[in-house]
Amino acid sequence: MSAPPTAPIEVRRLTYADLPQVVAIERRSFPTPWSLAMFVLELSKPGGICLAALDGPELVGYLVCSRLETVWHVMNVSTAPEHRRRGIASTLLRTLVERIDDEDAQLTLEVRRSNTGAIALYAAFGFAPAGVRRRYYADNGEDATIMWRTPETLRGSLRDIPGHG
Repeated sequence: MSAPPTAPIEVRRLTYADLPQVVAIERRSFPTPWSLAMFVLELSKPGGICLAALDGPELVGYLVCSRLETVWHVMNVSTAPEHRRRGIASTLLRTLVERIDDEDAQLTLEVRRSNTGAIALYAAFGFAPAGVRRRYYADNGEDATIMWRTPETLRGSLRDIPGHG
């Protein structure tokens, strides 16, 4: 594990020029990493929010979120393995929520059922488990927990989640 950052983590818009670093982190982080083409596609969508986290000049994490009509779908959040447990993913999620800036926003994501650390992180931001996608992950057939962050999940209810009304 590396030393704590010497300056606050800077968050800015993710750019095409960042993609070599992003793909390198992606390959070290996930058993079935996204391809370069997948990141290019998400960056090309006009309604999404794609963020880069930097510690000085080094890109240490990223977040990709697409907007599908009225729902924001958090597609990918990752921190370089050597920079984990330093609040970088929290900083990215906090910035995402600030940039969406809509108290009625609905956000959703899928996370491996075994990834208890990520589930706890998302829960700290008001995401609540609201379903399962069976055999979602191609590498091992693991289920994904579907999580939502809505005005109601922030109050402890699932009433405004599609299919739970």
